Amino acid sequence: MLKYKRILLKLSGELIGNEGFGFSKDFLEFISNEIYYLKKNYPIDIALVVGGGNIIRGTDAQKYGIDKTTADYMGMLATVLNALALQSILESKGLETRVMTSIEIKSVAEPYIRRRAIRHLEKGRIVIFAGGTGSPFFSTDTAGALRAIEIKADVLLKGTKVDGVYTKDPKKFKDAQKYDVLDYSFFLSKDLKVMDAAAIALCRENNLPVIVFNISKSGLIEKIIKGENVGTLIGSFGE
Repeated sequence: MLKYKRILLKLSGELIGNEGFGFSKDFLEFISNEIYYLKKNYPIDIALVVGGGNIIRGTDAQKYGIDKTTADYMGMLATVLNALALQSILESKGLETRVMTSIEIKSVAEPYIRRRAIRHLEKGRIVIFAGGTGSPFFSTDTAGALRAIEIKADVLLKGTKVDGVYTKDPKKFKDAQKYDVLDYSFFLSKDLKVMDAAAIALCRENNLPVIVFNISKSGLIEKIIKGENVGTLIGSFGE
């Protein structure tokens, strides 16, 4: 018995990048193998939202004198490049995929239509959402929460380089303590930076559980869909 049958996996551009930039062949191969294994062994629907920070970040673009709105649109286009790269590698393994974008780029991807996305999932296709929300001033974390809610995902998985949410940065502070579970409101009150506040607020309003975990460890998504305790679960628990 699976606990989660429809998942949305949020991947940052930094994960896809090589040392934060360009493309990491190793990571793209790793994550595509993980997804291949899941699709071949479990009756689950898989959707992904990708970031674009390995190509350009809106905050970095602003340093060059580019206004924030334009910089954010540049970042949205960067997510399309990542989505196409991921799509190509997944399809090389025999998986059927669709890239859907919130900004219309009909030559390379389908425009995002909620009902069509759900239909793709029902047909067993992996759907990769790109272009963020389609509007500036919103992060791809928020896009992940929005798309997860729209497709009626059972859980939003936030893949990171650490194994959960900590009281403070575990890479800088040895006394940092990991949370096993967190209430939405507690997460927001502590201004924890692992995930965008707007994304968590959306999840709270729609009672969508979020799991933050170390994406680089093989087999963890499999454990998650089976209901095993992995990473940090963010939901309605009370403080």
